[in-house]
Amino acid sequence: MNTHKRVAIVTGAARGIGAAIARRLSDDGVAIAVVDRDGAGAATTSELLVSAGGEARAFTLDVTDSAGVAELVDDVAATLGAPTILVNNAGVIRDNSLFKMSDDDWDVVMNVHLKGAFLMSRAIQSHMVAAGWGRIVNLSSSSALGNRGQANYSAAKAGIQGFTKTLALELGRFGITANAIAPGFIQTDMTAATAERLGISFEQFISQSAEQIPVRRVGQPQDVAETAAFFCSDAAGFVSGQVLYVAGGPLA
Repeated sequence: MNTHKRVAIVTGAARGIGAAIARRLSDDGVAIAVVDRDGAGAATTSELLVSAGGEARAFTLDVTDSAGVAELVDDVAATLGAPTILVNNAGVIRDNSLFKMSDDDWDVVMNVHLKGAFLMSRAIQSHMVAAGWGRIVNLSSSSALGNRGQANYSAAKAGIQGFTKTLALELGRFGITANAIAPGFIQTDMTAATAERLGISFEQFISQSAEQIPVRRVGQPQDVAETAAFFCSDAAGFVSGQVLYVAGGPLA
């Protein structure tokens, strides 16, 4: 990182992968806007960053709210400084078989993952253009390759990849890169919910999944955070429009 302060917005940062990314970027000296619909969780993450010597503020936001997103970016610029790093991590799952999936199951997942990433990227890009430097990291998933019971989530995460590549094409001339991380099995609350849907214990789910992964372990949020830190760094200035599968093996 450069010595001058950079400011990052990390959505879905109350826990799991988002919190790990916030911590890792904070370790690099980045001021963090910890954003989540769960305001209390965002505050907890922010407090941990500050107690470790970082600079952070918590913000409560529904990323599907266009006016709220625009207001948030303005608030971050006014309190922490102009944001030039964006990590679109906010996400939800509404898993079900196709014939059982409701309209609401589809719409909620599409809106949070795709519309949320669109609104956040649109709102922040002007600060990046003004700075002549920017980093956008979008969270996709290995489910983008298809996953039973996740027609909505798989479609949204595949959409994130196309969205990322288009951002790279449109924004590259302004010194802005856009990349996507597609995690495989990462041990989080979300994968615990998947185990519950499948009717098995989380421990059994982890064990069975590890057996199918070439490195013979499941991923941890820190694995994704390290990848995000690279994409957000000056060292990644010639890396854009890429989708990196952090999955313990060659899924794609």
